[in-house]
Amino acid sequence: MKKIISILACIALLLGLVTCLGACGGPRLNVYIWGEYMSDGAEGSRNLYREFEEKTGIKVKHNNFPTNEFLYSKLTGGGANYDVIFPSDYLIERLIAEDRLEPLDFSQIPNYEYILPEFRNLYFDPQGQYSVPYTVGMVGIIYNSKLVHSAPDSWEALWDPAYAGQVLQFESPRDAFGTAQILLGQSVNTTAEADWRAAADKLKEQAPLVQGYVSDEIYDILEGENAILGPYYAGDYLLMRENNPDLGFVYPKEGTNFFYDSVCVPKGAKNYAAAMQFINFLLEPDVALANAEYIKYATPHAAVRDNPEYSYRDEAILYPAPEDMPRVENFHHLPQDVLTLMNNLWTEVKIK
Repeated sequence: MKKIISILACIALLLGLVTCLGACGGPRLNVYIWGEYMSDGAEGSRNLYREFEEKTGIKVKHNNFPTNEFLYSKLTGGGANYDVIFPSDYLIERLIAEDRLEPLDFSQIPNYEYILPEFRNLYFDPQGQYSVPYTVGMVGIIYNSKLVHSAPDSWEALWDPAYAGQVLQFESPRDAFGTAQILLGQSVNTTAEADWRAAADKLKEQAPLVQGYVSDEIYDILEGENAILGPYYAGDYLLMRENNPDLGFVYPKEGTNFFYDSVCVPKGAKNYAAAMQFINFLLEPDVALANAEYIKYATPHAAVRDNPEYSYRDEAILYPAPEDMPRVENFHHLPQDVLTLMNNLWTEVKIK
């Protein structure tokens, strides 16, 4: 009986080893990225995840997050294990301050040479140690030209009672507050409690008009003409326009947010070397071009910007002429007491 038990135990152990080798063997990479933010084979595009896997033998698992705040909660909640993340400027600034990012080994990222000088050593990573720029851009108003009573030119359009129940607003509190703050003439980085309360009051004024607070679901809603207008990113507008040519876009006259999204590696990443390979792969000129064509955001990649085959090289929405450039402000990381105030006020705003 003991021999039979021993044999059965050995068989079970071997089966366990086989299962582990099949399920967990080989190098892996866990990527946490915005939705619709990588050329992944959809609609005939290049599948960059698969190409990287075939080139390196490293298996990629990717998940999407909807907002920077959601990404932060995942990283700090203890239940997530990612090797590569794609945060925005103000979150990178916070993650660096809290020692939550690994310094990058640029000796393993030789393709960093393609990043334009004006996008290096930015305010959120002044020594250029923790981030590689991925996309840049601005926020504007996307609207249905058939359904608006006149083409908007101001953030005030999002508060127009004529569009009651047909207005969309950001799910992200920082972005949503930004629309109200810029309309009110505030800095988006104000630390004055009175300013934040005034902006919250403005958003509460808007709340009865709002159909929904959205992230990527804005695509289907606006393309399907189930709402009339809402704030979102310029690159996403270009994608929506392909599916509904009646959609228009404007940078409001009061100004807007200029953002930077970058690639970073979280502290304690288990697959650091694979992360370096992946970042370098994304910077290969042909890969960066395919990605820029697919996601349609402005790129900081010199070889893409100089490539005459780049479809959006002369797209004024992504690359406005100096005389057409709106007034812009970058989001900075806010002190904890201001973040707490913002989050509390945001809860109040969404309780209709």
